[in-house]
Parts: sequence; structure tokens; C-alpha cells
Amino acid sequence: MNTRSNEKETFIFKTNINCAGCVAKVTPVLDTTNGIETWTVDTTNRDKILSVISNGISKSEIIDTVQKAGFKIEDLS
Repeated sequence: MNTRSNEKETFIFKTNINCAGCVAKVTPVLDTTNGIETWTVDTTNRDKILSVISNGISKSEIIDTVQKAGFKIEDLS
């Protein structure tokens, strides 16, 4: 039985992804992660907000993925 939800959820995180170089570093990681439908980072926001529309991936899996890419991340949703 699949325990993952097929419902889309939006998660909001505070990060230290703060420049084009950081976005370029995290892009291939987030783009190839199963369960992440779309994502954006607002580097102009003081908290460098990462918004993720998920399709089956958990909040904790997103946090682990971003941390493994070398960035700090804090749940705001």
C-alpha cells in the first residue's frame, strides 16, 4: 500500500538560498526530486522564501533534500 498522498500541498520555508549562484546550485537537486511538482525561491525576500508545490513528497523529505544540497531551511508552513 502506498502511504504517500497524491494530493498536492504547498509548503513554505525560510532558507539561505540568497543569490543566483545558490539557485543554480539547488535547481538540479529540486528539479530531479520525485514528488516536487514546482518550486520557487524569492531571493528578494529577507527570509529567502522557498515555496514548494508537492505531489506526494513530505515536508521532512523536502527539508532533508535542501539540507543535503548544502543550504539551511526552516519550515514556515
